[in-house]
Amino acid sequence: MDRVYVCSCFGITEQQVKQHADGGACTPRQIASACKAGTDCGSCVRRIQAILGRGACPRRELADRGQPALAELEDAA
Repeated sequence: MDRVYVCSCFGITEQQVKQHADGGACTPRQIASACKAGTDCGSCVRRIQAILGRGACPRRELADRGQPALAELEDAA
């Protein structure tokens, strides 16, 4: 199985980012909170943005109000 790494600093794969997005992460900051991707050198933030796209996020309204918006995810490493 080929692993496409998005974040080399923390070894986070594209599949893991997508899993966190499916769990409710709508922004690179929420992805960073879930798995640290994008918090070291920052070179992967644009790639994370591309994976997340500009689609609607059902939990964005909660985040905008400062309420918890992420479901707890198990480490898929």
